Amino acid sequence: MIAAVMLAHAGCAAIYAALSALILVRARTSRTGGLLALAAAITAAWAASVALAPQAPFSGLSGALDLLRLVAWYLFILHLYRRTVRARGQLTQAFAMMGFVLLLVIAVTVLVDPAGAAGPSLLSAGVAVRLGLAVCTILLIENLYQNVAEDAKWYINLPSIGLGALCVFDIVLAADAVLFRQASPSLVGGRAVATAMVAPLLAIAAARNRDWKIDIHVSRSAAFHSATLVVAGIFLLGLSAAGELFRHLGAGWSGLAETSLVFAGLLATVVLLTSTSARSRLRSMVVDNFFSSRFDYRREWLRCIAKLSAGDAEGTLPVRVIRAVADVVDSPGGILYLRHSEGAAASYHWAAAWNLPSGGMPVAADARLLASLHSPNSSGIVELNPANRPPELPQATWLAVPLPLGPAHLAGAAETPGAEHAILGFILLAPPRAPFRLDREVFELLRILAREVATYLTEQRATEVLTQSRQLAEYGKRFAFVAHDIKNVSSQLSLLLSNAERHLANPEFQRDMLATVRASVQKISALLRRLEAPEPAPRAATLHPVERLGTLLPGLRGGHGTELLLDYDRTGVGVAMPEAAFDAVITHLVTNAADATLARHAGTVPPPPVRVSVSHVGNRVLVDIADQGTGMSEAFVRDTLFRPFGTAKHGGTGIGAFQARELVREAGGDLVVTSRPGQGTTMRLVLPAAATRPQPALASEQAQA
Repeated sequence: MIAAVMLAHAGCAAIYAALSALILVRARTSRTGGLLALAAAITAAWAASVALAPQAPFSGLSGALDLLRLVAWYLFILHLYRRTVRARGQLTQAFAMMGFVLLLVIAVTVLVDPAGAAGPSLLSAGVAVRLGLAVCTILLIENLYQNVAEDAKWYINLPSIGLGALCVFDIVLAADAVLFRQASPSLVGGRAVATAMVAPLLAIAAARNRDWKIDIHVSRSAAFHSATLVVAGIFLLGLSAAGELFRHLGAGWSGLAETSLVFAGLLATVVLLTSTSARSRLRSMVVDNFFSSRFDYRREWLRCIAKLSAGDAEGTLPVRVIRAVADVVDSPGGILYLRHSEGAAASYHWAAAWNLPSGGMPVAADARLLASLHSPNSSGIVELNPANRPPELPQATWLAVPLPLGPAHLAGAAETPGAEHAILGFILLAPPRAPFRLDREVFELLRILAREVATYLTEQRATEVLTQSRQLAEYGKRFAFVAHDIKNVSSQLSLLLSNAERHLANPEFQRDMLATVRASVQKISALLRRLEAPEPAPRAATLHPVERLGTLLPGLRGGHGTELLLDYDRTGVGVAMPEAAFDAVITHLVTNAADATLARHAGTVPPPPVRVSVSHVGNRVLVDIADQGTGMSEAFVRDTLFRPFGTAKHGGTGIGAFQARELVREAGGDLVVTSRPGQGTTMRLVLPAAATRPQPALASEQAQA
């Protein structure tokens, strides 16, 4: 085994000596290249010393060169780090001071315990320094790799992986030596092989970018993860120290200590990973000690936008608004109050809650808290206490954040004379999971995000108002259509009453009167149902215009004094249009045609007939209603006929033509008008064909008025 260890280290020494030589023979060597060559040379010297004295890899010259090797790679990575984060002086100085302290410890170790006489032990300075160097190197590598841009990782991923793996190997080797009081020959030889395997990765990285020009920045998330790694390392070292102590107390304690420490370690790790409060305290400690600014504003802004634009799977918009603001101060809950009316006396009502009780009494606009939230001369954000908290608000609240509408709440906005300082509402936040220090930076970020969430809420409210307006407009249109149809029914009933005075004793008239009244009641009931909230309309059944006209036209007699003639082809083509809509269109158009004919031919007996014809052209069904009435000008048809409430007929409402065209268009067709003053009008319904079947002859092909 000794021979294998010697051979492995000799090969490793040769490889790193060659790597150092290849870097140094370049015509121009940068500082980065010089440090890489120095680290490779020290590694080669260390491997050669172990090859010459494989029995004592942690003592004497081998132990000293081993420590220098770790320091050399630490300084190399620190150099890469420092040249790319010059603007982060505080964090760079912290890493540099860490390296300086380690150098002092190494010097003391070499002077105090040069031979490691006591053997490998956690209490040995040499082992402790090796573990510390390995952990610090991993910390640097983690910062380097995690924060580099995606397109720049190509340059540093290989050395980061290789050197990080070596540090992990060193930790395993030191831990094994501490546990068994001697270095494992297999691991000692394996470390040489592992170190040799990393050399090609370093060579490839140097070939990719010999100047190592990488733009790296340090993010808060990386620092947080690094701090977590350091804390975990310290915790594990503490467990190892405790195990070492129990082992010295006696053999009887070792089993009990091992079981207890393993369980305690697992329990503490699970608590740390699942406890939001613990993570919050750790994050606060990292930010306060490593960064000059408390927030990464780009990240906070993107987080807020992502939260607000998330779907309803993460809660309604009011709940997402609360969470977007609460995350800034690490609050676990909140309540949203919104104003639902204008004016100085408007109150604020509960709108949503997250992890806090729902509901609550409205907050009057003259409350002391509201006066502070409206104040243009302060941040507007109020830290609640029993003195300024209105009795209507829950006691378990900590901070009140207004949602501004006026320009004075913008961060740094200048005062504008006469500007409004109104607020849409405010958010009450629960106390944070860990103590949270409020300062100017926190207030500025809260004001920025509060304006953003207020904009989202205002847009949602405007959308709701627009939707309601559209629904009301749709209802108003349906009401106008119904009123127009009721007017036609009223005209028929009025004519029936006028004829009843002369023909009431006639049994045939009585039967016709009952039928007319029954039909009028049914039509009025159907019209009232149309005023109810509309449901998804079912697919229109196939309607055959010829059959429906044969039934409908005879019922229109008595409403005018002109003759109705029906012409049709024999194909029996159907259309996909509701029967009620078809009846309403035909009734209006036929009635208007008859009125226009009577208006032009007053006194003529009999007046010219109104012709209704049905034909099939291609995939269209044409229903023409032609009269010889007064006619209309082209300008009237274009500008007035289909405009609601635009009419030239005395007593008309101007709704009928508009309603007829809308109903036809809903069926996928259109209404075409051909008219000339003094020559009559033809109203053509163009409907898409739905079905074809042979059309039987009607019993009567014309209806007499």
